[in-house]
Parts: sequence; C-alpha cells; structure tokens
Amino acid sequence: MMKKILISLLILTAINLNITGQNLFKADYKTLHFGFMLGLNAMDFGITPTLDPINRVIYEADIDRITPGFSVGVIGNLRLSDYFALRLIPSMHFGQRDLVYVNRSSKTPENQTIKSNLLTVPLYLKYASVRIKNYRPYLIGGVGMAFDLGRERDNPVLLRPMDAFFDFGVGCTLYFQYFRFSPEIKFSMGLTNVLTPLEDRPQDFISDDNKRFTQALSRLTSRLVTLTFNFE
Repeated sequence: MMKKILISLLILTAINLNITGQNLFKADYKTLHFGFMLGLNAMDFGITPTLDPINRVIYEADIDRITPGFSVGVIGNLRLSDYFALRLIPSMHFGQRDLVYVNRSSKTPENQTIKSNLLTVPLYLKYASVRIKNYRPYLIGGVGMAFDLGRERDNPVLLRPMDAFFDFGVGCTLYFQYFRFSPEIKFSMGLTNVLTPLEDRPQDFISDDNKRFTQALSRLTSRLVTLTFNFE
C-alpha cells in the first residue's frame, strides 16, 4: 500500500513540474541563500582485523547488519557561477554500527553495538547541469571534519572523538512554486583510524574480558551513506 502511495506521489510531482511552467526562474541567481535538510543514514566501518591470537583465540570482525539512522542539518549556499557553488552543511547524524566477532575455533559470534551522534562540518563544491524546465541534476563533493558527541567511555570499542572525511554524491533539484526540493545521496569515507587503542584509554573504564574486542582490531575507518531531502 505504502509503495503504491509513494509511486503515485512521484507521478503527480512529475506531472505538476511539467505543466506549471518554469518555477522560481530567478532563484539560482541569488549570491547567497539558506535551507535545511532531513534524511536517513547508514553507518558502516572499513575494518582491518589484527588476526593475532588473543589467549590462544583468533577473532574475525565484521559489520553484522546495517541499521538506519536519522540526519538533520542546515544549508548555506554561495553562488560562484552559473554552474558552480560552494555549500556549507553542518549536520547531525544519529545512528549505530553493529560489530560481530567470530571465534575461529568455536565459530561462536559475539556482538558489540557502537552508537554515534556525529556532528559533521563539510564544505562542498557543487556542479549543477543546465536546467531543464523544473529539473536540474547536480554532482557534489568535498571534505570536512566529524565530531563524535555520543562516545561512551565504558564501551568495549571506543572511537576517537574526531575524524576527517571525503564526501561525494549526486542529486536533482526540483523547482516548485515557492521552494526548491532536492533528493540527494552522498557517500562519505573517513580518512583516519578512529579506533582508540587500549593504551590511549583509561583502564578503569574497560574490563579485562572486554579488552579482546579492541585487541582484535587494527584499524577502523568510518563510512557513511546518507539519503537526504533538501529544502531551499
């Protein structure tokens, strides 16, 4: 039922944009404008295990499943030319990553959940194609910093508070009578190792039994996929 409703709304939107003429025909010529975004995210890790014996046991680690999260942010857009713009989009991403550890000997899985409240501050360069009626596809890419505001110091796997990342994506601006609406998908790749080694964390926050979940990992890099809906 929901699928049929969504398809119907998409069809009605496409018909409306094609028959109403060109909406907001001067909007793209503003030097500076603002907006907001809402969306969904999926957090992931690039994992490099140590594969070293820990108490004569070797653990393999991987992401158990992808859990959807929620994203919200504000948009600042600076026009550079007819096709290029700079965009600053500070955003909050709420989500989690579920690690599964498998004992090579017994094949018994053990799970660890890492929750994150990420504040990201990316600067993008946006390239938009020629506008066709009320549609304008675009490419976007940039770099930024991420700050983990939801770290739990007693978690068996503790992430570092900061990370740098590279971001790229695609989207399409739809021009309505009073606003621009842009569905957009972006892929973010972390550039640093966000795993906090045992020697860098207070020992009174982690039990001896839980140390193996960090010892089994050599490197963790953040990955984030976001599907956002921009209103400008």
